[in-house]
Amino acid sequence: MQADDRIELTGSQAGDIIAVVGMKDVQTGHTLCDPKNPATLEPMVFPDPVISIAVSPKDKGGSEKMGIAIGKMIKEDPSFRVETDQDSGETILKGMGELHLDIKIDILKRTHGVDVSVGKPQVAYRETITKVLEDSYTHKKQSGGSGQFGKIDYILEPAETGEGYSFESKVTGGNVPREYWPAVEKGFKKQMAKGVLAGYPCVDVKVTLLDGGFHAVDSSAVAFELAANGAYRQSMPKAGAQIMEPIMKVDVFTPDDHVGDVIGDLNRRRGMIRSQDAGATGVRIKAEVPLSEMFGYIGDLRTMTSGRGQFSMEFVHYMPCPRNISEEVIKEAKEREANK
Repeated sequence: MQADDRIELTGSQAGDIIAVVGMKDVQTGHTLCDPKNPATLEPMVFPDPVISIAVSPKDKGGSEKMGIAIGKMIKEDPSFRVETDQDSGETILKGMGELHLDIKIDILKRTHGVDVSVGKPQVAYRETITKVLEDSYTHKKQSGGSGQFGKIDYILEPAETGEGYSFESKVTGGNVPREYWPAVEKGFKKQMAKGVLAGYPCVDVKVTLLDGGFHAVDSSAVAFELAANGAYRQSMPKAGAQIMEPIMKVDVFTPDDHVGDVIGDLNRRRGMIRSQDAGATGVRIKAEVPLSEMFGYIGDLRTMTSGRGQFSMEFVHYMPCPRNISEEVIKEAKEREANK
């Protein structure tokens, strides 16, 4: 393939980059091989999206068209995700960066002919806890007929970064029968999808079930799941909940005479400069910068470097937000909730 020109080939070999036309059931990540010598290459691992935008068709007729187009785009690009906001009914596109989503909007408009209205980009923040907390919660409901009863004693503690959610039971003696342990785990896990500060998913938390109590008639899996739900709401605010923000690895190339401006600008964006490497035509600066500070960066970089600067960016990890940023994120989340 050379831009719009195609050169037909009768064969190709390792190292060639080619286009194959007419395969309807092939998706990104599939391995094509000789049927006589089947082989499967190790699948690619795609990181979770770090940025999202809300989109809606500009006219009523565009809704179905947009759905079909987005379905095709998801098959082509596994790092691109789409979901529907349950409260507002908005379609949320999620991707790896501002440019990634800009391109998706362009594809919707130019390739599929769907004109959409685009909302403000939202950073995919996370929440976690900072303290170890031992607590207890009893779920009790009596309203005619059989009631509900479940009591749990548990520890909430921060897990290692990147571990997500983990659950362990140390119950001995049968105060919480073994068949109810999965219900407790499920109850906590479901609640982790919505943090107590700004409603972002909660990560890197370990829950240990220590003890509890049950009733021979009124206890059930549902009662213990509801006990875990209540325990989460009761304990998370006391466990030092905090907002985490996505940090991006940013690789900037700039001509020598603009290095100072570029570094100063990255520092203003709360960036940490990791390295500077001088090359024949300029300097490559590597830094880690919060995603929330990188919106519109390409325009600013071009202005600073007279159009000669370039950059690439990828997600590395989550880090705790500074207090002033956290307060702003929580305030925005409350305003969004109030407007729904």
